[in-house]
Amino acid sequence: MTNINFSFTVIIMLFVFHSNSAFSKDSHAPERTEYFAPYAGKTVEVDGSADESIWQLAKWQNLDQRWLGPEYSKEDVQGRYKVVWSKSKLYILAEIVDDILIDTHRDPLTQYWDDDTLEIFIDEDFSGGDHQYNHNAFAYHMSLDNQAIDIGTNKLAQSYSHHVESRWKQQGNKLVWELSIDIYTDAYKDQATDNQTVELYAGKIMGFMVAYCDNDGSELRENFIGSESALGGAPDRGWIDAGMFGKLILSK
Repeated sequence: MTNINFSFTVIIMLFVFHSNSAFSKDSHAPERTEYFAPYAGKTVEVDGSADESIWQLAKWQNLDQRWLGPEYSKEDVQGRYKVVWSKSKLYILAEIVDDILIDTHRDPLTQYWDDDTLEIFIDEDFSGGDHQYNHNAFAYHMSLDNQAIDIGTNKLAQSYSHHVESRWKQQGNKLVWELSIDIYTDAYKDQATDNQTVELYAGKIMGFMVAYCDNDGSELRENFIGSESALGGAPDRGWIDAGMFGKLILSK
């Protein structure tokens, strides 16, 4: 009887191991990008100038996946981004070409996705999965007036501008947009005053994705373009499913 129980326990353990492995493997869509972010070493000044030398070490990643809207020209809209990190923050540099800037919804919690908006998706532990009404991941919608909006656990839009420092400047035909972002786990509580940020380290893997909503004067946004492919299902489902995010690897 003892041998039978032992064998049964081993079988169960193997089943659980393989099930967890399969879940981890399948929690993200195939063909996700991998981005290696270099260590900044010191604070990056968020001023829209991007003149720190660390930005020269980071590689550009394009926003070239059309999630919503018709074909568009490079003169209409295009974008790319870089990422670096410190122990306390992620830093993002985005360059956006947009021939018409729109911010018509003055209430930051109303139709914020239908204005020109830079969107930063972050999944602290690269777990994938649903994040629609929870903080398994954050989807910061950055407005032209540098506010960060996402949906809270109460299923309503809320400001998370205290998580993000954001500044942009216009240089020629493009916006140079710098951001620093505090990182939180999925234990984050909207009404708490004691949420703790995560200390970052070399080798940490996070879910990450960037997108841009473009509006040239319509009631609704005309295009939504992102950094990750979205084959099958709703192309814009990254606002619900963190499995659409790419893999961000913090390197030395």
